[in-house]
Amino acid sequence: MADTPAQPGDRRETTAASGPAADAPAPAAPPRRAVLLPLYAAGFVTAFGSHAVATGAGAETGSGQLSVLTLGLVLAVYDGAEVLLKPVFGSLADRWGPRRVLLGGLAAFAVVSVGYALIALVAGVSSGPGSAVALTLARLGQGAAASAFSPAAGAMVGRLGSGGRQGRVFGSYGAWKGLGYTAGPLLGGVVITFSGFTALFVLLAAVAAVVTVWVAVAVPALPPLPRQRQTVADLARRLGAPEFLRPTAALAGTTAALATAVGFLPALGTAAGLSPIVTGAVVACLALSSTLVQPRAGRAHDRGRLSARTALAAGFALMVGGFVLAATIPGIGALVASAVVLGLGVGVATPVAFASLAASSPPERLGQTMGSAEVGRELGDAGGPLLVGAVAAAASIAAGLGALAAVLAVVGIAGTVGRQAPSAEAPH
Repeated sequence: MADTPAQPGDRRETTAASGPAADAPAPAAPPRRAVLLPLYAAGFVTAFGSHAVATGAGAETGSGQLSVLTLGLVLAVYDGAEVLLKPVFGSLADRWGPRRVLLGGLAAFAVVSVGYALIALVAGVSSGPGSAVALTLARLGQGAAASAFSPAAGAMVGRLGSGGRQGRVFGSYGAWKGLGYTAGPLLGGVVITFSGFTALFVLLAAVAAVVTVWVAVAVPALPPLPRQRQTVADLARRLGAPEFLRPTAALAGTTAALATAVGFLPALGTAAGLSPIVTGAVVACLALSSTLVQPRAGRAHDRGRLSARTALAAGFALMVGGFVLAATIPGIGALVASAVVLGLGVGVATPVAFASLAASSPPERLGQTMGSAEVGRELGDAGGPLLVGAVAAAASIAAGLGALAAVLAVVGIAGTVGRQAPSAEAPH
């Protein structure tokens, strides 16, 4: 008997699919919100965990608990694990079914987080050399776990949103990830201030555990789709095609803009004498504008009112304008306006880039595609702040933001010139 597509109440996950029913890449009916919400929450976990601990580690360095060298290592191992492992786990999600990889990654993230907390409390390595080793290993484990559940969640969102709904579902998915990127430093700072660095890992373990249970209860299994044999040359051609490179470069640019804004807009505010509460509110304005616009941009793309070319052109123009505004005009008013404009730019470009990427991918290779594209996002996440920091060290923060604005302008132009993929331009 042929396997049937998974239904919301079905917990099966097969290792192979056969028959006509297995050829359908997604359910015929729109997925229920109850199925999509835990997938969005998984996106929040990876973004929140990454930025919350990074901010906390920076605070530990400032208080003398960690050296600058250790801070660099702690930050690097998480991103390094993601860059190396996301394509691997994305391919495994295609082979085994994305729900298995998603659950395994979330559970591993919770175990690693609570493991560090227990070691810090029981073994007394919350400070000193042992703390540096334990924290580095914990971040390596968290990065490896996030490498599993992040592309698996993206692949499930893409499959469940196929048939004219990818823009809106990726809009909501990106909004939740954006909340994680911005809430991580804010909420993480509050937890560390009142309860200590170890408590942050307890919080991360609890959040990951809740989302794991939520996924297990609410998300149906999606069976692997039949796949043709793929050679290394086939993979290289697919990942080197403009249909993959354009949206991936766009996602790298939006992530670079977001990571830079979260870190350097507060730095500009502090230099201008603003309190941490005010600079935190600036970051909240960025998060709010991005969160509100992403689902709307996705729906407009689905309905054919916002093409990929227009979305990328408008999104990158807004991001460039936001950084130029922050770099050239002092004062709280300009800082808030810059945050809002940057959030709008990120919010317009991100869901359309994700939808274009998913639409151009063979459904049976969606996990591999998302995992490979996530490498671009990670490079943007690290590269944006690194570029601004390097230029700021030699000149000023304003000059660093201007340099990033120039890079984003080039990426935006490159993403909008030339022939666009039909799947990215046509209404779904």
